[in-house]
Amino acid sequence: MKQTIIIGGGINGLCSAYYLVRAGHQVTVIEREDISNGASFINAGYLTPSHIISLAAPGVVVQGLKWMFDSRSPLYIKPRLDIDFLRWGFLFNKSATAKKVEESIPVLKALNLRSRELYEELSSTPGFNFQYTRKGVLMVYTTEKAGEEELKLAERATSEGLELECLDAKALRAMEPAFSDKVLGAVNFLCDGHLTPNDFMKNLREWLRDKGVNFVLNQEVKAINTSGNRITSVQTSTGNYTAENVVLAAGSWTFELARKLRLYIPVQGGKGYSMNVRRPLNISMPAILTESKVAVTPMNGFTRFAGSMEFSGNNDIIRKERVEAIADAVKKYYDGIEISEKEKSLAVSGLRPVSPDGLPFIGKSKAYSNLVIAAGHAMMGFSMGPVTGKLVSQVIEGEKTDINLQALSPDRFSRR
Repeated sequence: MKQTIIIGGGINGLCSAYYLVRAGHQVTVIEREDISNGASFINAGYLTPSHIISLAAPGVVVQGLKWMFDSRSPLYIKPRLDIDFLRWGFLFNKSATAKKVEESIPVLKALNLRSRELYEELSSTPGFNFQYTRKGVLMVYTTEKAGEEELKLAERATSEGLELECLDAKALRAMEPAFSDKVLGAVNFLCDGHLTPNDFMKNLREWLRDKGVNFVLNQEVKAINTSGNRITSVQTSTGNYTAENVVLAAGSWTFELARKLRLYIPVQGGKGYSMNVRRPLNISMPAILTESKVAVTPMNGFTRFAGSMEFSGNNDIIRKERVEAIADAVKKYYDGIEISEKEKSLAVSGLRPVSPDGLPFIGKSKAYSNLVIAAGHAMMGFSMGPVTGKLVSQVIEGEKTDINLQALSPDRFSRR
């Protein structure tokens, strides 16, 4: 039986394990924690074909610099002297052009649409039982300027064949009466869906365990040993593991692990926060509160409020002012809905692995014949989990991939 090691137990690591098991591999998953928290568990749970504009868009750098000293801002960059982050920032700025955004649109659309199909396949696969709802995601705005931007994006999305509907304030409140009178309208991206990440991750892990996947948990990778152009073993603090193939899907820690192999995979951790409210709320539709960059999702047994993008290094520090900013946005957009002090005190954070150009790294590096990279998905990691796993399996099996991987090459920023 073919053997594969996967470094990383997040959504992309476990989805890679799923498709490799289906292809006949014996899989070992090595994870630095216990696969119960992090970005794969605390995200908004969106499947987002609508997200065709990459994070590295014109104007983002300028806006980020304006917000740098406001720790409540939707995009917060903690001032610090970090050569690796400065280099990443240089590449991000270089990528934030209209031309590159246009080039990335068909790639992001193809990845998200294919991944949505695979989620739907999984939802009807024996052994899987998770919430999957497809009734859209609302992009809600409270200012004329934001409304113009959303309608412009809606026009472009329509030209790409994506399903949506534009709602004025009256139509929006007829759909979701909880919105306040400050809300002017929304675009409902009917092409989008949502699920409960916690349930899906638990379901997927149980399926993998039942199929014989070996989980090596709470183990940091200390070394990745090589011979020529092949990886020979992965060494943790307690063991040395060998396999024919290795998948590096370590999220925000991918950069450091790739450096052990003298590879340059520029990924920075973009911290997000979320809070769960487990009492009845009059919220039935998932929504992104556009000016505040806050996501609201009705999930299985609770409502999740999530948001922010914080670049402050790989840490799980909870900044109370950022939690408060999310809670304040909820009060502004909804009537009579307020997150309590206790609920805010239970806020959690997770690190999204962000690439400089808004596209993930998926595929083989030229440096090693038996290594596949799967990282850098930013805010679309959960949305793209299944397609990433499928592509990883196809690469290892030598099959034609569902998506052309040229734009996703792990070597595209290489300095070798």
